[in-house]
Amino acid sequence: MTLFNDTELFSSGTGGKKQFDVPDADLLLIDNFFSKEESDYYYTTLLHQTQWREYDMPMYDKVVTAPRMISWYSDVNLDATESSQSWPSELQVIRERVEKETHILFNAVLLNLYRNGKDGVGWHSDKTKSSNKDMDIASVTFGETRMFRLRHKFRKEIPQIEIPLHHGTFLMMTGTTNSFWQHQVPKTSRDVLPRINLTFRRILK
Repeated sequence: MTLFNDTELFSSGTGGKKQFDVPDADLLLIDNFFSKEESDYYYTTLLHQTQWREYDMPMYDKVVTAPRMISWYSDVNLDATESSQSWPSELQVIRERVEKETHILFNAVLLNLYRNGKDGVGWHSDKTKSSNKDMDIASVTFGETRMFRLRHKFRKEIPQIEIPLHHGTFLMMTGTTNSFWQHQVPKTSRDVLPRINLTFRRILK
């Protein structure tokens, strides 16, 4: 894993808000949700100070190491095997900014580190041990721009959605989005720099 500080290479997007008019989904995109200076700071701090770890996941008839690294913070332990971590101050500030925008109190966050173009995540809907089926997901991106794709689970005639998530971008998925749509961050052959993505959730026991 290459660690570096040169964030001048990161694109911050065009700015402004965009609400997507698609069936069975509520999607809100805000470019420049965090300023360039804030995004640079959070990127560097999270990249170097987060306790990143690899994890194994089932794939067909075998178990493989996921092509990305993760870290998890939560105010709620859903089982006795989970280890609790206190939220770093930077995550607390980011959470408060997200909660102010959404008027939702989030109690958990999953951090993903995409180290290069070989890291990605395939088609899925976010799963959790929570009973909160139609959970709201607030996503914040720092670092390299990567394409975020969505496809409807049942209506194949609806075109896929492609959203480039830039440095400092905020994406909100609410309502039935997680129940009716899948999403992915595809791998790329391009020579890309690391990307950090934070997905805030409200976990219910």
